[in-house]
Amino acid sequence: MTIKIAASAAALGLFFAGSAMANTIGPIEDQAIDLGNVTGDAYYSVQPDGYHVTATFGTTAPLRFQAVLASGQALSVSTPRGVGEQPVSVSIRREENRIIVTQTPVTN
Repeated sequence: MTIKIAASAAALGLFFAGSAMANTIGPIEDQAIDLGNVTGDAYYSVQPDGYHVTATFGTTAPLRFQAVLASGQALSVSTPRGVGEQPVSVSIRREENRIIVTQTPVTN
């Protein structure tokens, strides 16, 4: 049970300008997420019905995204950019007994 933050977007088949960043974490281990103007963290827990993934972003009113992922399923969160620019995004995907988190780099 691990989490990789290696181009989850790339692992999901999402292609963005620049290289995606990846890392591996275990259950309940916190992973920082940077979507430019919004930052947060993600973690997961192993439950009988799947891996429960939670991503929380700290803003004036914090936002939380939750999903139960079976193997092969994914979720993504993104923030828009200017016209013609790729969004800044993070993708969280389950592959068998591991979670892969892929984040596009934030560029200014």
